[in-house]
This record gives sequence, C-alpha cells and structure tokens, in this order.
Amino acid sequence: MKTIDYYNQYADQFLQVTLYVDMESLYQPFLAELPDSARILDLGCGSGCDTLAFKNKGYQVDAIDYSEVLVERASQLTGIAVQQQSFYELDMHDVYDGVWACASLLHCARNRLPDVLKRIHATLRCGGVCYMSFKYGTIDRVKDGRAFTDLDEEQAKELLDQLDRVTVLKQWITVDKRPDRNEEWLNLLWKKHA
Repeated sequence: MKTIDYYNQYADQFLQVTLYVDMESLYQPFLAELPDSARILDLGCGSGCDTLAFKNKGYQVDAIDYSEVLVERASQLTGIAVQQQSFYELDMHDVYDGVWACASLLHCARNRLPDVLKRIHATLRCGGVCYMSFKYGTIDRVKDGRAFTDLDEEQAKELLDQLDRVTVLKQWITVDKRPDRNEEWLNLLWKKHA
C-alpha cells in the first residue's frame, strides 16, 4: 500500500482522530509572526481542521492535499475549495505570508526534501514564515502502509542550511497531542528574509 492509498482508504478514521485535537499551542508561535490579514497556505491539510481554525481567526487560507478523499472532506469541513496537489508540484512565487506544513512533509521522500523546501521558500513572501513538523528520529520507515521520513535537529539544520536567507525562529520538541499517542515531534519555525 502506498501512503496516498492509506489516506484515501482510511480518510474518515483519520478525520476522527485529528479533528478535535487542540492545536492552539502550535498555532501561537506561527501566527505571532504573521500580519493580521495574512495569506496562509495549509500544505498537506489532511482533514482541514487547521485550515478551518485559521479561517475562523480571520486569515486568508488556501489549502492543498494529495489525497482525493481528504480534499473532498476538507472542502466540506472548511467551505474552501481545497486543491488536490502534491507538495512536489508546488510552483508559486511570493504568494504567502505563512506556510503551515503540519505533519505533512514527514511523508516527503528524504532525497526530495531539499527541493520541496526550496519550493516552499519560493512561495513565501519576504518576511514570510514556515511551520513544519516531523516525527522525531533519524530514519526512513514504513508504518501501517505509510512512508515516514523522521527528522532530528541536526538533519533539520542541514536541510535549512541549503536555503538562502533563512533564520530558524524556533525549534522545539512536543509530545503527540492525540490521547493514545506518546510519540515525539520536532517542530520548526523558520523565516525568509529579503
């Protein structure tokens, strides 16, 4: 089973476990860096719960996901026309004040992460910020039919060092917010400079 097949097949179960998770403590550092009327891209939006939260806070939000079924569910939930697109295909320039890549880039093949980060960097306006999160670790693995690229601080630094004019604003480790999980996550918030 490919990762995309997992999300298409188990979309409703995925929605149930992610929809009501309190993400406010992760939103705060990201939103604190954005102007009031910021335009945000939710990259790999999954159920659409973060998209909805940002929309309800008054931000302009675009959202993409690669799973056809999740795009449908997220569009219903948010009232936004979520686009079906892969992060490998991201191709915009100077459009967003913020890119929110929460638990999505962990499905990016490790050898393609530098290219995807360059694409995110290009899509950000000067002064724009990107939040991204990975399961904490150093390996590539498959679990329950999904491929994961885990990241630690050193690997994250190597990746971000390949981008021009970037500052890491904050890097921190959290424990999974879902009640039945105790996995650690590496959270990164970085800024693109003029």
